[in-house]
Amino acid sequence: MNCKKIITLLFVLFYFGVNAQIGGRFAFESISLPSNARVTALGGSLITVQDDDLALSSMNPALLNSSMNKQLSINHNFHFAGISNSHVAFAKTLDSLGITLLGSVQSINYGDFDLADDIGNVSGEFSANEVALIIGAGKKINERISVGANLKFLTSSYESYGSSALGVDIGIHYQKPGSFVSWGLVLKNIGSEFSALVDDKRALPFDLQLGYSKKLEHLPFRFSIIGHNLQKWYIRYDDPDFDIQQNLLQEVASSKSAFNRNLDNLFRHLIFNGEFLIGTREQFRLRFGYNHLRKQELRVSNFRSLAGFSMGFGFNIKKIKIDYGVGYYHLAGASNHLSLKLNMGKIFSKV
Repeated sequence: MNCKKIITLLFVLFYFGVNAQIGGRFAFESISLPSNARVTALGGSLITVQDDDLALSSMNPALLNSSMNKQLSINHNFHFAGISNSHVAFAKTLDSLGITLLGSVQSINYGDFDLADDIGNVSGEFSANEVALIIGAGKKINERISVGANLKFLTSSYESYGSSALGVDIGIHYQKPGSFVSWGLVLKNIGSEFSALVDDKRALPFDLQLGYSKKLEHLPFRFSIIGHNLQKWYIRYDDPDFDIQQNLLQEVASSKSAFNRNLDNLFRHLIFNGEFLIGTREQFRLRFGYNHLRKQELRVSNFRSLAGFSMGFGFNIKKIKIDYGVGYYHLAGASNHLSLKLNMGKIFSKV
């Protein structure tokens, strides 16, 4: 595929993305949840770092590489009100082709609900859940560029109702050999339902992301800036409780209000995060992140909270890696995420 075809494809995807809204209008929005504790601790996205963390491949399939060979990643996220989200993944590298393959399952269980008629008589219980089966592949095409793709088959079950969908992720990773700077570009969740839940078929929550990471040369620290939902510029909800009331007779106030809204909208597209990489082999890591969109959408008037902030840590124990992340969403509390990564090749080796 030449450059003109790639540019045309991106333009078409951008055009259709601009005419969509984020949140509340898409099917299987749970597929956008953080895949592991590291991502939760870093604000919800990391598409730029290519290391041996297999769960990052759900963020950007171009991150798949040979260091993930025979890795098993087990992740569980404890949400509010008994809702839980799990992700299990395994990778295998085909040395002859230079391709790393991924197989994973992501699920969310919304818990049990009372089954009642239209006047409130309870006759039992029902459950609600969504499951995604993911097959992915990543390949390094030259010393700087890696590409990858994920194919997703999704199903849902809500009492006697259900739906299914098909989606694709396409990702690119760029880093010069020996450089401390890396870039990532990913087109997430291209697709839609092919079996609707009720009437009209809905699209998946498409998300165009572009990210930048830099590891400091003389300090064990890496920071990243991730731009998300770039397919649509204005993603701000104009709430009169938070906005300055415009007055046609006060042009200064009106101008300031418009500037503040545009600045706020810009930062809603950005996630800022960092990792302290401690130890000769980076055995211990401290992480933090800030998601401005989450902060603004889930804050409560006249109350301060940690909504939008996240933090966590990770450490190695021989052939096992353990990560913990906590993401603050609301005054009501936080989401706790645990991850376990096993190097099955080393665990079952004879050495």
